Amino acid sequence: MRAALALARRGLGTVWPNPAVGCVIVSQGRVVGRGWTQPGGRPHAETEALAMAGEAARGGTVYVTLEPCAHHGKTPPCAEALVSAGVARVVVAVQDPDPRVAGKGVALLSKAGVEVLEGLLEDEAAELNAGFFQRVTIGRPLVTLKLAGTLDGRIATHSGESRWITGEAARMAAHLLRAETDVIMVGSGTALYDDPDLTCRLGGLSERSPVRVVVDGRLRLPLTSRLVASANDIPTWVLTLEGCDGNRREAFMDAGVDVVEIPAGAEGSIDLEAALDALAESGVTRVLVEGGAHLSAALLRAGLVDRLIWFRSPRMMGGDGLAAAVAFGVDHLAQTPRFERIDVRPVGDDIMETYSRL
Repeated sequence: MRAALALARRGLGTVWPNPAVGCVIVSQGRVVGRGWTQPGGRPHAETEALAMAGEAARGGTVYVTLEPCAHHGKTPPCAEALVSAGVARVVVAVQDPDPRVAGKGVALLSKAGVEVLEGLLEDEAAELNAGFFQRVTIGRPLVTLKLAGTLDGRIATHSGESRWITGEAARMAAHLLRAETDVIMVGSGTALYDDPDLTCRLGGLSERSPVRVVVDGRLRLPLTSRLVASANDIPTWVLTLEGCDGNRREAFMDAGVDVVEIPAGAEGSIDLEAALDALAESGVTRVLVEGGAHLSAALLRAGLVDRLIWFRSPRMMGGDGLAAAVAFGVDHLAQTPRFERIDVRPVGDDIMETYSRL
């Protein structure tokens, strides 16, 4: 199952709105088939593994990270394909929350006489597809806020200098995060000040760059920016307020940028919950937020940050530096968003900490 989970991870960022699934088929003590969900969501992992195994799948054991589908879509149900292949046993990590599946795949297998075991490495499998699960259950993608700063929580000097607070190994790890997400999101301030590319620049993974999303209520993003200039090559969306300037909207669209109008929230800025709902409706399951301090604060204040990844550099900057988030109205400790640390690891001279919202 751990091998199947490793295979499933290969699909992260490329299979949405589908889940990333891995499958391993074992027969007579050896692996005869392996597969993972392919880009665009099809073929499914089970189909790939069965194709590799061929007749060797008959009588074998299938390890799959998510309950095999049982509904007819663009392809026949994977549960039926497993029955037709004559497998003897299917080990499932976690049940699929999609109401079209949700126990139906296991029931179909069991009815056909296939032995089914559930719950092996369930927590790991659920975390891997937390974005898909959340989109299915509450209609919102998983939001991960990525920060890189000093030991005292500063992300830049008072003049805005931030390259490079962390080392090369941490930057490579951050680019891998980009490769494994559906959407990378920044605020208009970051887009204006940094003029970023927001691409994955790891060797061999340049084609894994996610959709770039800029939260820009007033369409301030320059048409000469790198994001707009490359929009015909890498999908780029701008989320702006309803009733935006029509001429500017047309200019963005002519440049290849998708402009999505979002209603205003209570303070007149973009309603971030509505923005995330709109992303979910487009099939997005995972959002990686990379700044800036205003967008980070707004998401934290609204309780919309599900995961927090902090790359911590062994530096101190003091009060002269810029904080990771601007003030967002905390008067008492009880108002602070709380997180549980779920992973910590060294990356070069830096530390990468991962937190889950409580």
